[in-house]
Amino acid sequence: MTTLLGLLALAEGGEHAVEVVTDPGGFVGVLADFAWLIPVVPLLATFAIVLVGKRLPLKGWELAEGAIGFVAIYAVALLIANWVTPMAVEHHIEISRIGSLPGLGDLVLEWGWVVDGLSIMMFTVVGVVGFFVFTYAKGYMEGDVRFTFFFASFSLFAGGMLVLVIAPNLIQLIVGWELVGVASYLLIGHWWEDHDNNAAAIKAFITNKIADVGLFVGVIILGITVGSFRITDVLDAVARHDSALAAVAFWAGLGLFIGAMGKSAQMPFHVWLPDAMAGPTPVSSLMHAATMVTAGVYLVGRMFPLYQTGGMADDVKTIIILAGGATLLLTGLIALVQDDIKKVLAYSTLSQLGYMTAAMGAGAYTAGLFHLFTHAFFKGLLFLAAGSVIHGVHSNNMSDMGGLRRFMPSTYKTFLIGSVALAGIFPLSGFWSKDEILASLSNDASHGGGAAATLVLVLAILGAFITAFYMTRAVYLTFFGEYRGDGHPHESPRVMTYPLWGLAALAAVAGFVNIPGVYTPFTEWLASRIHVMGDHHAGGLNWALALIGTAVALAGIAAGTRLFRRDAATQAERDRFRIPVLYPLLEHKYYFDDLYLNGIVGPIKGPIARFVVWTNQVVIDGVVNAFGAAARFASGYVYGWVDQRGIDLAINVVAAGAGEAGGVVRKAQTGKVQQYAGALFAGAVLLVVGFLIFS
Repeated sequence: MTTLLGLLALAEGGEHAVEVVTDPGGFVGVLADFAWLIPVVPLLATFAIVLVGKRLPLKGWELAEGAIGFVAIYAVALLIANWVTPMAVEHHIEISRIGSLPGLGDLVLEWGWVVDGLSIMMFTVVGVVGFFVFTYAKGYMEGDVRFTFFFASFSLFAGGMLVLVIAPNLIQLIVGWELVGVASYLLIGHWWEDHDNNAAAIKAFITNKIADVGLFVGVIILGITVGSFRITDVLDAVARHDSALAAVAFWAGLGLFIGAMGKSAQMPFHVWLPDAMAGPTPVSSLMHAATMVTAGVYLVGRMFPLYQTGGMADDVKTIIILAGGATLLLTGLIALVQDDIKKVLAYSTLSQLGYMTAAMGAGAYTAGLFHLFTHAFFKGLLFLAAGSVIHGVHSNNMSDMGGLRRFMPSTYKTFLIGSVALAGIFPLSGFWSKDEILASLSNDASHGGGAAATLVLVLAILGAFITAFYMTRAVYLTFFGEYRGDGHPHESPRVMTYPLWGLAALAAVAGFVNIPGVYTPFTEWLASRIHVMGDHHAGGLNWALALIGTAVALAGIAAGTRLFRRDAATQAERDRFRIPVLYPLLEHKYYFDDLYLNGIVGPIKGPIARFVVWTNQVVIDGVVNAFGAAARFASGYVYGWVDQRGIDLAINVVAAGAGEAGGVVRKAQTGKVQQYAGALFAGAVLLVVGFLIFS
């Protein structure tokens, strides 16, 4: 076990240090020592569901639910323990050694687990949100032809994310990273009979693989330079300003961030996430709230000392904050024109991930992760509520909805709570986390962030208006006016509505765990880290920005109400957001998909593919066929002349001579002793005569 002392230094509001216990005893120590069970149990459930799931009464759901329930209970126990006694514990188990580096020793592959404030927070998010989503999924997926396989993949999805979160080294993190990618491919394409679903799964997989190249390069650079893949060893090298690492830290940090951009769908890697809505809605909920897309933000948070001001790769922060700023504004605008209710929420997730990323780029470690925490509850809720609507009307499109608050009261009320939280309205959770991001961006602009931080602060305030506007539109088009669908809408069963209310409660109150200057246990949780952190954390509420953010959000709600509350003959007439030039641009999603399809995929499938086919059939096949013909000619020559007319002829001649000689000699064998004696005497006489003559 590796034990180190970690302190968290907060940049604003005075020095704020938290003493961290690195070797807790008693029950807390047992919890930390057996935390490896957190990812193992869901992964074991995956195998158990595959092996025996179809023979169980609930077709394997009970195994998946039990596994994620175990994670939730264990995570909450760790959260309480960490709240009382901040801890930072690591365990490492050596798997193998893969060679030696000059002056650095062997590169070691290890498996292990890290239990600190950051990992415990993520355990809680995955476990608690996952428990509600897994419960809901039983009702949503009832009757599905691949019900058992779905929950096997779903358990793998959660387990892979937990492997990633608990990893104390970069190789294990990559294993979890790829498990999440494989599981997402299976779940997005769950209904693979539909070509669009299959294409969406492939798109998500390939887009992430392209970004993963950056992650792999970054990990290789760090591992070879430091001589270890342990995250603590890398961050130790950062803390002591290792000269070798300083020379390559920018490129390593950039590579890691490119990988994070893929998983957390930052522009220009954002194109896969809206299409991923092709999967079942519980998948969308868990993916957007607690797994997959949060992995990139988590990676930046885990490696934050590398990026923070004074760190080795602090120049990458400018790229991070600008990528986050562009994503939060531009993808939020696309949500304004979507008809598919799940795609409205998907583009909303992209925008909120932009907020988290921008906060990290501003050096606001706590603010970015606090928004990840609150977002998990209200975005998980919104997706489940959207799924409840889809379950009730059998359509994803808001043009087939309207007036559903009368038919689906629980779904309507919980969707409204999630929307208000997402819009950042006091006192729901989104208000507290988004306000902290705005305050952090303002701090960064005042403490060296310069024009980039100021620009992104303006974009974030504008994004608050856009968020409130598109969620108001979604509420009115879905739940107000007259119903325009063909089916008979109905409220979802209790197995689906109970999780909605559970997440609604958390979406309402989760923000109270971090009120700057008043009550900040969330900051204390994240303070239990192995390494010193330089976090731009607000020491108190920034009342001016809080009022500005709230006023802007209320203005967005007012504008949305003005435009979408009134009913019309058709939903298209009611949806009156048609700003010239801007609307077509948003409708085509800034032509990113067209650019990729026509600029990359098209050429690959067209002239590049034809060139590859020609190269294969003419060049490679020609060379192979020429060698084949030469080999056939050579084999014919060897067989006809060397073998048949050479070796075989010589052997046959020798054999024939031996046969003839044997025939002649055979006649001398008569079997008469007198003849043998006479021959012996004659031979002796000849020998004597020859001896006499020649001597």
